[in-house]
This record gives sequence, structure tokens and C-alpha cells, in this order.
Amino acid sequence: MKVTLLYITIFLTSWFSSAQIVINEIDPDTPSTDQKEFIELHSSSPNFSLNGYVLVFYNATSTSPYGGTLSYNAIDLDGYVTDINGNFLVGNVLLDPAPGLAMLDATLQNGPDVIALYLGDATSFPLNTPVTSTGLIDAIAYSNNATNQPTALMTALGLTVCVNENSTSNAANHSIQRKIDGTYEVKLPTPGMNNDGSGIPINYMTTTFNAPNYTEGQNLILTFTTTTPVTANTTFTISLNNGNFTTADYTGPTSITLLAGSTSATATLTLIDDVIEEGDEELILFISGLPASIVSSNNSIVRRVADTDFQVANFGTPLAPTYGQVASTAPPGYYASLEGLSGAALKQALQDIIVNSSVRLHSYADMWDIIRVADTNPLNSGQIWDMYLEIPMSKLDQQNSSSIVGKWNREHIFPQSRGGFVVAEGDFADGIGFWLSTSAAATVDGVSDAHHIRAENGQENSSRNNKNYGTTNSATVYAGPAGTQGSWRGDVARACFYMAVRFNGLNVLNGDPSENNAGNPSGNIGDLATLLSWNISDKSDDYEMSRNNYVQTWQNNRNPFIDYPLLADYIFGANFGQPWFAALSSESFDASEVKVFPNPASEHIFVSGLLSSSKVEIFSVSGAKVFEKIINQDQMIPIDFETGMYFVKISNEDKQIVKKIIVK
Repeated sequence: MKVTLLYITIFLTSWFSSAQIVINEIDPDTPSTDQKEFIELHSSSPNFSLNGYVLVFYNATSTSPYGGTLSYNAIDLDGYVTDINGNFLVGNVLLDPAPGLAMLDATLQNGPDVIALYLGDATSFPLNTPVTSTGLIDAIAYSNNATNQPTALMTALGLTVCVNENSTSNAANHSIQRKIDGTYEVKLPTPGMNNDGSGIPINYMTTTFNAPNYTEGQNLILTFTTTTPVTANTTFTISLNNGNFTTADYTGPTSITLLAGSTSATATLTLIDDVIEEGDEELILFISGLPASIVSSNNSIVRRVADTDFQVANFGTPLAPTYGQVASTAPPGYYASLEGLSGAALKQALQDIIVNSSVRLHSYADMWDIIRVADTNPLNSGQIWDMYLEIPMSKLDQQNSSSIVGKWNREHIFPQSRGGFVVAEGDFADGIGFWLSTSAAATVDGVSDAHHIRAENGQENSSRNNKNYGTTNSATVYAGPAGTQGSWRGDVARACFYMAVRFNGLNVLNGDPSENNAGNPSGNIGDLATLLSWNISDKSDDYEMSRNNYVQTWQNNRNPFIDYPLLADYIFGANFGQPWFAALSSESFDASEVKVFPNPASEHIFVSGLLSSSKVEIFSVSGAKVFEKIINQDQMIPIDFETGMYFVKISNEDKQIVKKIIVK
């Protein structure tokens, strides 16, 4: 008898505990970019402790990277309690009233999915955890249409109903709400309130700022306003701390009092203008210590604080380019082996330079650290330069979650799917001091070659996808955002040329080569003719040279098409098959002063316009040297060569020039 009573007691205790808390309301699909999503829990008694509970989100979409019955997120509820009406909100920071526990924007999938409440801990539900009914307290299956349901998840969790948030044809503005009888309805959201309108009225306090964003040295004025007068002096605490932004960054009161009978109070804080270059920061206003009868309607508010101590480079942005201010840091003789080579031999020699045994392969996670420096806005060291949109973005806006809205991320100029690039398992940032070896055959290594990875607005990166480059935007061709000036076009051309030399499996082709997205990358990108044209029209500037120099410090190689843009024509363009000389790209030699004539020639040529001792070399189209002599003044040079094309290279101190002649 004692055993039976004990069993009944345990059963009832367990059942009663489970029945204490349910998922009361969810709103996965909200207007615009899903910045007001929430999950509301409801307990049968007020001020119910949520210690030991965890919310787990399952994605049932078969095309999702998380599969059909696996978790994609989990949120611990330890340390939180429901309010005087038994409600508790988990939601985005823009939700009104403020959630008791904030989650990132666009966290919730729109369905078909399941949200489940367990007794347990988030560590028991890492990413891609298979669905389980063990410890399950409550769950809700939902979708955004009547026919698409998370069937496998429902079976596993014993659910028989899937609620269609779009049953009113207004999913973005309606939520799914539990009724007293345990069924659900879809109507206007009621976050923080009982769904049936009952409960104790709550005095909500709203906080307003005197500006949307701030700069160091400015005053931050806060106004706290309640919906009804407080009945007694009410003191609460505020904090602006947020990681690197600490109490050392501001001064002013942190204890605020609403006087009895009043509905508002103000506080003025000063943001300290220090002399430290720390980049833009964000403060987060957190309010604590409010009595149960007053609830903050917009807690955990973030505001940007611009740093006044940023650095300005001595060169311009891609929109206002400068030239010749940044010198190449290529080692002496870095490209010497290319002289006089042509065709396939020239391309191979170039590959040998940029994939030599000292070239370093870093992790994909390291790319964040590289591009935060390499892609710095020359006008403000606290910002990156957004390539396609041609605008600066704060380094604070680096994407660190699934949401790409207003964030910048890593753009592969040669698309990842086309190249078959693979992020290594367990990839993490291990810094400039650690690297692996690489080769021209290891095309997968293109995932973390910084010469073609640029900082880019997340939404624009997504819009570009894996399209070819071209002059008109289409479903398969990317020509850039409307209204921009194309200051990035030469940059992407030179990056594509680099990748097509760096890796054996990559090619730049004419036209609009298609791409197989079914796990069989083609290794091809177009359009070659467009990229060759962009290479000329948007020539290499100081910004690109500075970037080339910095990437070299990590990878120990350079993009030669930034140092010598004309190389592209000798490897991919109209000059293919002709010998290459670095002097062809020299702009320091005054070509108008030096003449080589007649042209065509048959018996001799004259070299004129020389001011001092110069070396004259003549090469055939195959790169063979057929003549060499030092001359001091205008001179006739006899020729006894076979009919064809030749190149006359004239060197004078640090200046060189190459002239093309025809021998008939």
C-alpha cells in the first residue's frame, strides 16, 4: 500500500509540475524582417520559476541544412520567472512590451516547424539534435499554409494538430494563441497579456532616448514614462554595459526614482570622449529592480556610439581612388621569372610564384580577421568598405548570427558553389601564426583565400549568389546594384583572374557558363570578355594595392593582376602568346621620348630619344633573345632576323619600355 501511494504521489507531482507551464502564444512570422518574433509561456500560478526549463526549436523543412527532425536552436530559461499574470516573453529586442529574455532577430523559422518546452538544459540540445519526447512538457506544431505540416516531428512528439498561422491570410500580422480549452486560434498578437483579456493590469514603463545614435562626448538623455502614475516612490537601476562598452565609457546616475503620483523621470548621462582608438561601440540599456506591478515595455535597448579616434589612410576609397600613394611590398625579383615568357608557359610560371611552397593556407574563420583590416574604409578605421554597395559599414556590423539584415559578411568573388570550396570541419580562427600547406590542385582551399574574399553587405551577397559577372543583371548574371558606379568591377576581374591561375580546377570563360548546384561544381565563371574590359576601365588603385600588401602578410603570396593588370591580356586576352615583360606595365618611362623606326623594318632599325646609356634587347614572339647591346645615343641597329613580330626592350636605370616591330 505504501508503494502504491508513493507511486501515485510521484505521478501527480510530476503531472502537476508539467501542467504548471505551457506555450501560450507564438509569432514566428512578423512584418518586414522578423524583428518582433516571440514565444510567450504561461504558468497557472504567478511568479513561477523557470529554472530547469529549456525551449527547443525544430525545423521540419527537408531542404533545410538542419534536416527534417533536427533542432536548430535551444534557449535556457534558468533564472527567469513568469510575471504576476503568469506570463513570460522570449522575443526580439524590438518587441513591445520588452521580452524577459531577448533572442536574435529572425530566430524563428516560419514553418512547418515545432517549438517544444522541456525539462532540461540547452546543452542537451546542441545544433542538429534529433527530436525526442523525453522530458517534454509542451509543444506546438505550426506552419504558414494548410497543407505543409511537420509530420515526422508531430509523430515523434505525439502531436495531432498543426496550427496554420496564415489561416487568416495575414500571417505577418497575426499570432497563434492558446485558448483556455487547450485549442488554438489565430488573431492579433497579445504579447505579455492573457490571451482572453483577463489578468491584473500591468503598469508598463517605456524608455525613450534623445537620439537614435551617439558620438563620444555627447549627452545621452533617458526618459522613463509609465502608462499610469506610480502609487509610491519607485526606484530602479539602469546599466549601459555591453561587453567592451563599460562604466569607463560613461558617467551619470544609474539609480532612477519615479516619484509617487508621477508618470515619468529623466536621467542625463555623458558618453566619455577618450583618446583611445577602439572603434564604434554599442551600449545596451538594461533596466532592473522594477517591482512586479511595473514592467518595462522596451528593455535591453541598443544604441550605437561612434568612436571619435578613428584613423584616416593616406589614400582614397574605391569611389574616390588615388594612385601611386601605396607602394607594392612584393619582394625584389618576385616576378622576375616571368620575363620573356608567353602563353601556357607564362601562366604556369605565374602559378609557380603564387602557389610556391611558402604560401600559407589559413582557416575560413581567419578571414574575418583578415578582411576587417584589408577592407578597412580609408576614411575611417572603424569601418569596412562595402564593395558592391560602395558604402562604409561599421565593423560592429559583422554578421554573427543567421540574420544578414544590416550586416556584412564574407563574399567569395569566385562563388563557393562554383569552385567546390569546402569549410574544414571544426573550422576556427587560429591567427596569423598558424597555417597549413596548400597546392594548385587543392581547389577546396579556395574557401579561405583572402585575395578573393571581400567584406560585403549580407543581403547583397545573397542577391549576387553564384551568378556570373556581366553588364546586365539577370537570373544568372550580376552587374551590380542599380545606381552604383561600378568602382568594384576591376577588383572582381583581377580576383577572378587570380583564382583561375591559383587553382588548376578553376576557369574564367566567355559567356554565361551554367552551374550545377547538385554537388558537382563546374569550376567555371564568366564572362571573360566583360572581366577583361573591367580590368582596363577600373584600373588598380591604392586601395587595392594596400589590400594586396596586407593579404601578403598572412598568405605569403600576392595577386599579380593587381601589381600588373596588363598580365590578364597576356594570359586570358588578346596578347596571349606574346612574350611578357614587366616593362609593358611601366608608367614611369616617357614613351614619347623614345622612337624605334622604321616599322615595319627589313634591314635595320633606328633607336632615338635616349638621354644616357641604355640597354637594347630584342626578343622573338617565343621569348628568345636575338639581340642585346648597350648604346649611348641615337643609333642604327642592323637586323638579320626571320620575318615576323619582335619586341624591342629598352632599359634605362629604373625605367623600361617595350616596342613592338614587324620584320618583313
